[in-house]
Amino acid sequence: MTASGVRVRIAPSPTGEPHVGTAYIALFNSLFAKKNGGEFILRIEDTDATRSTPEYEKKVLDALKWCGLQWSEGPDIGGPYGPYRQSDRKHIYGEYVERIVAAGHGFRCFCTPERLEKMREAQRAANLPPKYDGRCLSLSAEEVTSRMAAGEPTVVRMKIPAEGSCKFTDGVYGDVEIPWDAVDMQVLLKADGMPTYHMANVVDDHLMKITHVARGEEWLASVPKHILIYRYLGLEPPVFMHLSLMRNADKSKLSKRKNPTSISYYTALGYIPEALMNFLGLFFVQIAEGEELMTMDELAGKFDPENLSKAGAIFDIQKLDWLNGRWIRENLSEEDFQHRVLQWAMENDRLKAGLALSQSRISKLGELPDLTGFLFKSDLNLDPSAFVKIKSPPEEILEILNTVQPDLEKILEWNVGSIEAEMRAVADRMGKKLKVVVAPLFVAVSGSSRSLPLFDSMAILGRAVVRQRLKLASQAVASLVGPKN
Repeated sequence: MTASGVRVRIAPSPTGEPHVGTAYIALFNSLFAKKNGGEFILRIEDTDATRSTPEYEKKVLDALKWCGLQWSEGPDIGGPYGPYRQSDRKHIYGEYVERIVAAGHGFRCFCTPERLEKMREAQRAANLPPKYDGRCLSLSAEEVTSRMAAGEPTVVRMKIPAEGSCKFTDGVYGDVEIPWDAVDMQVLLKADGMPTYHMANVVDDHLMKITHVARGEEWLASVPKHILIYRYLGLEPPVFMHLSLMRNADKSKLSKRKNPTSISYYTALGYIPEALMNFLGLFFVQIAEGEELMTMDELAGKFDPENLSKAGAIFDIQKLDWLNGRWIRENLSEEDFQHRVLQWAMENDRLKAGLALSQSRISKLGELPDLTGFLFKSDLNLDPSAFVKIKSPPEEILEILNTVQPDLEKILEWNVGSIEAEMRAVADRMGKKLKVVVAPLFVAVSGSSRSLPLFDSMAILGRAVVRQRLKLASQAVASLVGPKN
């Protein structure tokens, strides 16, 4: 334990592309640890076994390292309170769940998913918030034993006080009060023996001696559940701090459907990590005009968790562009700039793979910029005229683009083979020839009808860049489609 005793953590789930929101929360925790002479820990929360993958875990670690964040304990480096991956800690949680059940604070629930869905539908129809109705709450010990002996699937739920409210002090929001009747009888242990996020979260924070839990404000409503679990186990809860969510300029939640949110998107476009961290760090400091350009150490020096805004952190891409430009011009030497450019070009084998695909398609080296330039562009600046030469009418092109986008999200491992297989499946489902589906994608991804092989290009560019290019292409083609009657 450090002299200050402060221990904070970031606990991402490896279920998708690492989000800039993860970097935002991680940066806060890192600065908080630095300010207090404490420890910053990384823990992987992979209780969602169906969506968590080793590929995404590697992406999370690589993205946070790219951001310049360093942790003193984690799944990659170990530490005194490991393991730091929840799936490796599965054997730990059962004992704590049984303590809660034995003390009368938890109960076995045998309700099927079908029964629970019907219950929620009825509640929604009656304009009631969907939550467990307590059907298994009063089962006798004998009935529970016999049903478990018969092999009936069961989960463990927590009991919630029937009246009153949960009062706590949040490090950002101050005094908070949430009525108990707004809190669901949360599942603590799933039928497969894995704990839910809520249960594992509390046990891990306790065993890892976490003193302050700083996370996004979307978790504020879960605090009563967590406080109850601590109380049921006779443990002292940490200090909770809930940070305002990052939002778009119109105050809507930052989401990949509206704007690029993956860290990989910003690396691919050539943003430098110091600028991105600088941009995110400005949400946590009070500065005068002209002091915007700050290193991580300077941010830590100005960091003031006592004066955080609850208004919401606006993700202003123009401000990020401005800061990134200043970092490139003012903080990089000529040699460092050249090194960064080459490093960026080589990232994910973009240059190497692009050249390998180009060799058989050119007659002179001067053709390379036109053929491979799209791999390095931050914006293709597509306009509707780019799609005019495609034989399909605009309505069909738009249908293809809008169908492909959500289907690409289903691909677990992003590579040439999986992309091609998904595109062939899309063509089959749409009842179209593959070349008809591929034609508008060529233009959307490369800006040209003559380019490098499509599936290879998509693999090189990465999911986040392809997602954004298809979205912009849809917007361009939509302007060619007349309004519906």
